[in-house]
Amino acid sequence: MADNIIYFKRKMYDRMLQWKKERDGATAILIQGARRIGKSTLAEEFARNEYKSYLLIDFSIAPAEVHDLFKDISDLNYFFFRLQLIYHVQLIERQSVIIFDEVQKEPLARQAIKHLVKDHRYDYIETGSLISVHKSSADIVIPSEETKVDMFPMDYEEFKWAVNDTVTIPLLRTAFEKKMSLGDAVHRRMMRDFRLYMLIGGMPQAVAEYIKTNNLAAVDVVKRDIISLYEEDFMKIDESGRATAMFDAIPGQLSKNTSRYKVATAIPGEKPDRVVSIVKSMEDSMTVNIAYHSNDPNAGLALTKDNEKYKMYISDTGLFITLAFKDKDFTENVIYNKLLNDKLSANLGYVYENMIAQMLRASGKQLYYHTIPINDGKKYYEIDFLIADTHKVSPIEVKSSGYKTHASLDAFCDKYSDRIQNKYIIYTKDLKREHDVNYIPVYMTMFL
Repeated sequence: MADNIIYFKRKMYDRMLQWKKERDGATAILIQGARRIGKSTLAEEFARNEYKSYLLIDFSIAPAEVHDLFKDISDLNYFFFRLQLIYHVQLIERQSVIIFDEVQKEPLARQAIKHLVKDHRYDYIETGSLISVHKSSADIVIPSEETKVDMFPMDYEEFKWAVNDTVTIPLLRTAFEKKMSLGDAVHRRMMRDFRLYMLIGGMPQAVAEYIKTNNLAAVDVVKRDIISLYEEDFMKIDESGRATAMFDAIPGQLSKNTSRYKVATAIPGEKPDRVVSIVKSMEDSMTVNIAYHSNDPNAGLALTKDNEKYKMYISDTGLFITLAFKDKDFTENVIYNKLLNDKLSANLGYVYENMIAQMLRASGKQLYYHTIPINDGKKYYEIDFLIADTHKVSPIEVKSSGYKTHASLDAFCDKYSDRIQNKYIIYTKDLKREHDVNYIPVYMTMFL
């Protein structure tokens, strides 16, 4: 692997250590996630550190003879002998790991996992994007001997690690748990640091570019390349271009502050029921985060979701900010300057909403929201996010500016008073609790 690659500390590493120790070769680990979030780099770094030797098969560039090997694995002695010869790697029983990188490019390799794991000579790590894994698995026997884990862009703590700060997040966690306000000066510094994370995002290439150049224009170029890659992938999902159009329209959709994603606005004449499978594929790609409307919010949120009523977010807010101004030059991207200078106006508050969606997903939560019609039904109260909390639900209202009133939260809590666990306002001010409402600064969302 190239010497100039920067290795970032990732939380998934500890999850992989847990798998290695607890499963001891009884399953392969399949790391699923969007492209360019660091799956392959992590897999190789883990293999290098935790095993005596490793063999990396990148199926996107593997020679035909490697692909052919998986057509017949009846003689595993021969199979492993050939692999070691081709890759010039000596495998050591129970001390080596084989990485199937971009496993969706060779479905037979994934099907072989059942037999390879049973053989138990070596460990196996697979990487792939979920949409590609699903599509390529249609004609194979899916192995049950897989531990599947979802990987996301670098979260705020991983970003802080990357810039050599291991102190801030544990201190913030302590403040959150003890319900301690930080004071204006410290809070302002925390917000300034967090806004930088919002602008750069959690794509490892973008973070590496920032560390190398300290130049947001250079970071923006990296993010534009990633967006182009995603758009090309969406054309593979749907050759008509509908998935690409829906992806590109996300910032515009959120800026209108409507109660749902308006498919007909992104694709003139299209209806929500005709794009359900496309939306599912986009969700599987993990390039977007989707919040579904919960029609009857309770602890079983998944049972009440409406598949045709949803909001769509970009999985990385750094990419979101670049996508919002994709057709303009970097110097015209007003969000960069306004966020850096803390001048983000209320009509750009949807940037924070996208960030909170990203943080909730990174902490393992599924996304749901709820609307309550007002009088004639033309207006409504909206709870931005709902999270299952013990046997009840906790509503979240996002405020990027004025926070003195929270009519939507009040209306929701009045209507569903017996279902409420905690009430949250996520906003840009300091931590506090007032009238049984928890006011959480946006950078503490990860602790919910």
